[in-house]
Amino acid sequence: MDFDWTSEQLELRARAREVAAGGVAKYGRHNDSWMNGYSKDFAKEMAENGWIGMTWPTAFGGGGQPAINRLIVGEEMIAAGAPIASMWFADRQMGPSLITYGTADQQAEFLPPMLSGEVTWCIGMSEPDSGSDLASLTTTAVRDGDHFVVNGQKIWTSFAADADYCYLICRTTSDGPPHRGISEVIVPMDTPGIEIRRIKDMTTNEHFCEVFFTDARVPVESLVGVEGAAFKQTMTQLEHERGGIDRLVSNKALFDMAVERADTTEAKVRQEIAQLEIGYRLGRILVTRETLRQAPKGFSAATKCFCTEHEQRVADFVARTFGADALLWDDVTQGLAYGPGYTIMGGTSNIMRNILGERVLGLPREPRN
Repeated sequence: MDFDWTSEQLELRARAREVAAGGVAKYGRHNDSWMNGYSKDFAKEMAENGWIGMTWPTAFGGGGQPAINRLIVGEEMIAAGAPIASMWFADRQMGPSLITYGTADQQAEFLPPMLSGEVTWCIGMSEPDSGSDLASLTTTAVRDGDHFVVNGQKIWTSFAADADYCYLICRTTSDGPPHRGISEVIVPMDTPGIEIRRIKDMTTNEHFCEVFFTDARVPVESLVGVEGAAFKQTMTQLEHERGGIDRLVSNKALFDMAVERADTTEAKVRQEIAQLEIGYRLGRILVTRETLRQAPKGFSAATKCFCTEHEQRVADFVARTFGADALLWDDVTQGLAYGPGYTIMGGTSNIMRNILGERVLGLPREPRN
């Protein structure tokens, strides 16, 4: 097998690097830019280059390009710190979900604004007492005539305060096992009965939000897929979320800054840099396997676990390299403060290891008392 990039892919990478640098020059460098770099103007630049929905089928307005091309563009954007957050969730998850499970009317209404970078989507998934255990969620959507009435609370909902739509994971029935009765519903964020509270984390970022639903009414046509049978749909979403390049290079810009500053006359420093570079190469191989769908089903849990723990090792290296300067509040310090969150967001490392053991390796579950 030839592992070299094609000439077209090298050109794409060079173009993406150029656009990313331009985005940083105009809008600033953002740590973890797929979460914290919010700019609709830059999203429209991405759209003009055909980099939103670039792997979606052409029949739905997408680019029909190989998945590896999206990986190339995404890596260059995130590694540079270009602000792609306003379009990232729609491109990564919402669009593909609607293409697979949505109705023709939903596809016609929601896909074009995604492709143009005009709208922002958030994902209503985690709850105060339901984080990695999705099946335990309690937010309900109860049918009332031709509407669903939504009640409940979501938390850690990135960009809920800025989003136009929420792709809500909710419970439409409590009958049967916990994973049954889960549905996916599109909720416009200006719907009456929705209250949004921003959460300022220790990095001073405010993309996380609490979202409260109190008798919020949405048409039944907002249902995506089969009512009460969306657990597998959501698991497919999480495969995209956990195995992507965003889980490897979130703090790559800080790493590059630290390498320039590091005392490479020291053998131990050179050795650590080499180890981290190897980590990037291994992580890229894992992500590429996910991208090309060559990994076993459920293996994205292992990919996320390795990549996010690598990002924490990178953060440790950056902190030691900058020394006392890392304690001064600037963009480096802000990025380092984000480090502990890498292995929590999208499912904790412990949960990822459980998924890997049970669903990939087939290990027996420990019996519960």
